[in-house]
Amino acid sequence: MILLEADDLSRSFRLPRTRLFGHAPRRDAVRAVSLTLAEGSHLGIVGESGSGKSTLLRLLLALDRPDGGEVRYQGKPVRGRDLTWFRREVQVVLQDPLSSLDPRMIVGDSIAEPLECLRIPGNHDYRVAELLVAVGLEPDAAARYPHEFSGGQRQRIAIARALAPNPKVLVGDEPFSALDAPTRAQIIELLGDLVEKFGLSLILVSHDVGVVQQLCDQLLVLKDGEIVERGPADTVLAHPEHPYTRALLDAVPMLPF
Repeated sequence: MILLEADDLSRSFRLPRTRLFGHAPRRDAVRAVSLTLAEGSHLGIVGESGSGKSTLLRLLLALDRPDGGEVRYQGKPVRGRDLTWFRREVQVVLQDPLSSLDPRMIVGDSIAEPLECLRIPGNHDYRVAELLVAVGLEPDAAARYPHEFSGGQRQRIAIARALAPNPKVLVGDEPFSALDAPTRAQIIELLGDLVEKFGLSLILVSHDVGVVQQLCDQLLVLKDGEIVERGPADTVLAHPEHPYTRALLDAVPMLPF
């Protein structure tokens, strides 16, 4: 079953004027991008900085409106003001966990906040404790503040917060890039285990092809807002056809197939 699909998405942004008269120039950040995410599939979106990854992700999450095209979830268009139904199904883990954790709130309240905002019933305290254990922390961490934890621990908390509404799709926006190497390896392994444990579909946005290789079964390569290569991750990584894909592979150490 197809969960999330994008059909011919495009988005451009106005650039500063370089002359007094005439139309202001525009830059195409995303150009005619179509993709599908099947239930249980793990899709990696890779590209360098400026390739359009972040803009595409904002469109997929309905955080920005496309100039053209449409995003659908289980066949239903994702648009309008009330997207509570969509937020329950699709959650995101950001690069910087402090972006999703209020420094003035204890961890337990931060994890429970999506449950309250999305009007999800149940014992929220129990759910918080359950999720803290799932991400490798003690339940009593709920009573502490984000600044009391290391960067890796904060990312674990951010993952717990994203999992709180029991989504079907988890989106990672460069969730490992701010971590040191040992911590990064731990969080990559944790995310892989959680995706399998909870049966999640995954979209992982990264500039690091090596990370995508470990977690994704499908791969999409983005350059200048356009898809230049896509397919099964193992096939694309073992036999890249586009020069840009080969350049990305040459830039990072890869695991043996």
